[in-house]
Amino acid sequence: MSSIGNGKGILEIAKFAVYVSIPIGLMYAFSSNTTNLEKIMGKRNYVVYPPEALRSLSPEERQELGLDIPRKDGQ
Repeated sequence: MSSIGNGKGILEIAKFAVYVSIPIGLMYAFSSNTTNLEKIMGKRNYVVYPPEALRSLSPEERQELGLDIPRKDGQ
């Protein structure tokens, strides 16, 4: 005996159809009209980077500028 014939089976099929059709419909709406996608994504900053800090000098650059303090042991 199949449960598709009674009211619960039809309700489950209808719920499944709604659950599947909503994401597919939204994907179609955004992929067919890219201005919608740009409008929604333009309002949100998904990745916000902190301001760039000053870069520290490499040992070679420090040596060229004479910023290294010579050691007492001669190195």
